[in-house]
Amino acid sequence: MHAALDIFRALGDPTRLRIVHLLRAMELAVGEIAQIVGQSQPRVSRHVRILTEAGLVERRKEGNWVFLRLSRTPPVAPFLTLFDRLEPSAAEALWQAADLARLAAVRADRARAAESYFAEHAEQWDAIRSLHVAEADVEAAMIALLAREPIGRMLDIGTGTGRMIELFGAQADEVTALDRSPDMLRLARAKLPQDAGGKYALLLGDFLDLPLEAGSIDTVVLHQVLHYAQAPQAVIAEAARVMAKGGRVLIADFAAHEREELRTRDQHARLGFSDDQIAGWFAEVGLALEWVETLPGQELTVQLWLGRRTGAQVLPIEGRISA
Repeated sequence: MHAALDIFRALGDPTRLRIVHLLRAMELAVGEIAQIVGQSQPRVSRHVRILTEAGLVERRKEGNWVFLRLSRTPPVAPFLTLFDRLEPSAAEALWQAADLARLAAVRADRARAAESYFAEHAEQWDAIRSLHVAEADVEAAMIALLAREPIGRMLDIGTGTGRMIELFGAQADEVTALDRSPDMLRLARAKLPQDAGGKYALLLGDFLDLPLEAGSIDTVVLHQVLHYAQAPQAVIAEAARVMAKGGRVLIADFAAHEREELRTRDQHARLGFSDDQIAGWFAEVGLALEWVETLPGQELTVQLWLGRRTGAQVLPIEGRISA
């Protein structure tokens, strides 16, 4: 537990107060904070280090970027609540408004970068798709696996353009679709039925920190998402946390391969997965691997892994059980 004095000392600087206010709005990279507050990245890094040492900020490395978020530990919560109760002075209100305006510009830059990336890489995605089985075959296999039981409350992690919403939304009781890209969520919203009502919730969030309560989801879907994760076992652990007992998780991704250009060109953090890897990660977090389906393609194999949250009766599936 961090001492209250350490936290007060960390907050006793105007720049560090600005950083805390920004991180209350959203998770940001160090470089993005430097852009907003108009200071050098080394100087911002020093302020971040002080906030981190006091327990106020958590760091998460993603490739060459370091993302920051406010700590959610109990000792820090009262100090963050204090920010809600304090009325800012006129000068403080001005810099807070200015920082939030620059934060909006950073968000806009992210959206433009995403749009540019998707436009520039459309041909490359077509090339990737040509390496594996037709997506229609993958979707048909996914539907067949999940059709054996009610979908219930569904979570689509990394929803992208919302294709999984189209496939499974009508059969689900509730749908939560999560993505880190606001632009992707905008595209996914276009897939919602006109009479969606309150059934669908599209959330901006990270697959390592799902904004959901434990045990609140019956079916989790990760479609071509896991290979982007630096720590896929942590993604699976977070998915297991939000699953109800007896709930199911379906992962559709590549089997292990050696197409190194997908890492360098298309930002794949992992070059596919083996059955043993998935089974091991499942077992670590109380999931049982019930089914593995292999869909060979030209050069890449798509693999489906269906797991269940243990602690409730596990329904058998006729066919191959992979460990």
